[in-house]
Amino acid sequence: MERKSDFSEWYSEILKRAEILDVRYPVKGAYVWFPHGYKLRNLIYGILRSLLDEEHEEVLFPLLIPEDELLKEKEHIKGFEEEVFWVTKGGSTELEVPLALRPTSETAIYPVFKVWIRSHRDLPLRIYQIVNTFRYETKHTRPLIRLREITSFKEAHTVHASRAEAEEQVKKAVTLYKEFFDRLAVPYLVTRRPEWDKFPGADYTLAFDTLLPDGRALQVATIHLLGESFARTFEIKFEDRDGSLKFVNQTCYGISERCVAAVISVHGDERGLVLPPEVAPVQVVVVPILYSRGRSGTEGGAEGGAEEVLQAGVGVVKELKEAGVRVLLDDSDERPGAKYFKWELKGVPLRVEVGPRDLRAKSCELVCRHDFSRTQVPLAEVVSEVKRALSEIQDQIHERAKTAFRGFSSVFLCGQERCGREVEERLGVSVLGEAVAENREGGERGAVAEGKSGESGEGGEREEGGREGKGGSEGKCVICARGGKRVYIARSY
Repeated sequence: MERKSDFSEWYSEILKRAEILDVRYPVKGAYVWFPHGYKLRNLIYGILRSLLDEEHEEVLFPLLIPEDELLKEKEHIKGFEEEVFWVTKGGSTELEVPLALRPTSETAIYPVFKVWIRSHRDLPLRIYQIVNTFRYETKHTRPLIRLREITSFKEAHTVHASRAEAEEQVKKAVTLYKEFFDRLAVPYLVTRRPEWDKFPGADYTLAFDTLLPDGRALQVATIHLLGESFARTFEIKFEDRDGSLKFVNQTCYGISERCVAAVISVHGDERGLVLPPEVAPVQVVVVPILYSRGRSGTEGGAEGGAEEVLQAGVGVVKELKEAGVRVLLDDSDERPGAKYFKWELKGVPLRVEVGPRDLRAKSCELVCRHDFSRTQVPLAEVVSEVKRALSEIQDQIHERAKTAFRGFSSVFLCGQERCGREVEERLGVSVLGEAVAENREGGERGAVAEGKSGESGEGGEREEGGREGKGGSEGKCVICARGGKRVYIARSY
């Protein structure tokens, strides 16, 4: 399977053969998670939960949103009106008020915020939920990337007493998402979306994008400063310390299972998945080389026979499990080559091979999935050596992904929607916006594709006209020649 030359075919095949998703469900844009894929999904979202739980509380709001609540925020619903699924009947009875399957939850959550929030003592409020969302996607659907049922939509919603506090929360969300994608070893670019492409109802939107092997950008996270817009619509007010009533300021930020698609796509190769150890459902597979059970090794003697080799493998698995490693013993009757192929396809980061010759030497062999390097280690040191190898694999996969990250093209635009739309139409791209990143003082500065928080890879930046280099942050708009700022563009999903 050629990943770069035909990424679409590779992606479809890998989801099926590595048992991530079953696409045969009879509803367009809805798919079934295989057990292996669901474990991968849960490990990824486990990282996200652990980061959010430091400051947020998890909740669960209903799926159904009454039409009158959904339509309250006109600017918001205008951005989703063509994507809403409607429930209009209960059995055979027409509903008095149609119910929407949530496309996103602002209009479900914020009427409840109005009840929950009364005083400055109720603030700040920070919650999140991981839920199914539904959007009537009319474009070409693609598993994990463009769906009608998003099965794993994490949305956080925060409420603050002032705009300054809300903007500080936006910065915290950027930092949180950077750590999340760093732990997935996925490089990214953070941009401020242009005005015409911001979240409906938001003051502004920040987005994380990564690059897939076909050169297209994949938006993997968004962060929105809502200001007072939804607070005014839903009358979310609080009594301040001086007794006055004020509207709250809000933020929201979300990630979908596109983060799973990014892990699969960014790291995979022609043999299948390449999973960072942090999120691999199986971190280590132990493969005893069993030529024939009950037969002694080539040199005679009991040591090195098939049963002894198997018991050595069982012992390795026991030690690794006790050390907290996600490990599996493959003692099936398949030939060793077939076992290697199976677990390489599923992206297991490390393979431990134990054969008669290894057992006589009181050793085993570690084989890394990402580069197929081999290391002989003593059986007595297998736990420490495996843990060291897994840590190195995580770092090496991240470094390889950052090295392969080619960067985004950029042009100067004046900020007018007309000029931005013309660039998109002429070049067949999306305008991602100005790049932003937190500097040491906590502010924002121009930046390019980042692999780790605070690191930038400016060498990959390409300016309009094919010139390479860092360039400036301001110049003439490529359409109208008025003063403009550097914005990043890409073909996108």
